[in-house]
Amino acid sequence: MHILFVVLDCIVILLTANIMPLAMILDMPLVSVAAGAAIVIAYLLINVFPGVYRAKSFRLTVLAGGSDLLLAFLITLVFETTAFILWITSGVFGIGALIGIGVLGVIAEAVVFWNGIVRVYMTSVQLGFKIRVLGAVFGMVLPVNIYFLIRIIRVTRREAVFEIYRKNLDESRKEQQICKTKYPLLLVHGVFFRDSNKLNYWGRTPDALIANGAELYYGDQQSALSVEDSAREIAARIEDVIKRTGAEKVNIIAHSKGGLDCRWAITHLGMDKYVASLTTVNTPHHGCLFVEHLFNKLAPAVRDKMAAAYNAALRKIGDTSPDFLSAVGDLRNSRVEEINSVTPDMEGVFYQSCGSVAKKAKSGRFPLNVSYPLVKKYDGPNDGLVAAESMKWGDNFRLVSVKGNRGVTHADMIDLNRENVPGFDVREFYIEVVSDLKNRGF
Repeated sequence: MHILFVVLDCIVILLTANIMPLAMILDMPLVSVAAGAAIVIAYLLINVFPGVYRAKSFRLTVLAGGSDLLLAFLITLVFETTAFILWITSGVFGIGALIGIGVLGVIAEAVVFWNGIVRVYMTSVQLGFKIRVLGAVFGMVLPVNIYFLIRIIRVTRREAVFEIYRKNLDESRKEQQICKTKYPLLLVHGVFFRDSNKLNYWGRTPDALIANGAELYYGDQQSALSVEDSAREIAARIEDVIKRTGAEKVNIIAHSKGGLDCRWAITHLGMDKYVASLTTVNTPHHGCLFVEHLFNKLAPAVRDKMAAAYNAALRKIGDTSPDFLSAVGDLRNSRVEEINSVTPDMEGVFYQSCGSVAKKAKSGRFPLNVSYPLVKKYDGPNDGLVAAESMKWGDNFRLVSVKGNRGVTHADMIDLNRENVPGFDVREFYIEVVSDLKNRGF
């Protein structure tokens, strides 16, 4: 169906761009006027309503339509250029007519192009800042502009198709409420971030979970504290959720350092009576050797300066008492093993873990692309920050893997960049995790 509409778009664009020479060749004014009116109306319709047949979502409708228009533009540009050369070499038209034909063709193609590019630039999540900028910078440079146009079409088409599939999937199983667990979910973030409804740490995952029946809340602890201090804030949050919902317990899904914080809260702060399950995601349960190396190697003055800059910045965006050095210090291998020695798992709480590995530095965006080689040197296979071996904890461990040479990074596991990783659907991953918790009676 998609190809059929693109073909129809191409036919309409070509007819519109060549309406003048066709009318002159036909030399049938009445028929030409009627046909011309129909062509112009069809041209306006494909520019106003492209893609409406594919998605209930307004954003996806606009995105799919914009991608279609750009593809139609690319195809018809080749034919239109060939046609104009044909009009020139045929000798049928004078110079005045040729100028008119050329201007009309340029206008017809330009409207389609700018309509499509504005649509995808305004609605695409996957396109990214870099491609947008490079596409604009090289927009008038042949053949580089064609290369970037093809990339833009590929990225936006894949995004539209995948997101429409996801929306239809969630809609089809809405009544099943596969994520409606017995106890509410508490999503706990890692170090150096905060939970936020406006810029959610967990990306598109919360909406997907809610669409499938989940009741969820956020840890909302400060961005950088020691494990013990973060645990105190999380414990208070757990009690708040229990009081607010009337539930007996919560299911916790914690990312990165958040997993250590939650384990401390469960074992040392009495939260075992309120926690049914703890699922940790890419948590350094055995610490990070590369952090140990850097922490010990950096001069104290340098560490203090970095900490002061970070703490000052985070106070401005909501943290009341950020402690950069304590947060980082608690990620050292030696320190985490000390925590493990006094923090046993508690009976009655279901513990499980999952993780991932990146396959090269370029798998992740900054700063993971920089840290990956260093982590690999000291810790081995990793996600850009945490070693795969360090992520294992509890009764079950699942290591996410995908085909190809990209892998799945620390940030991919929480959809931080809102990037669709080939072979890994992060939203479906969490839906499966929560659905399994439901099936286990949690």
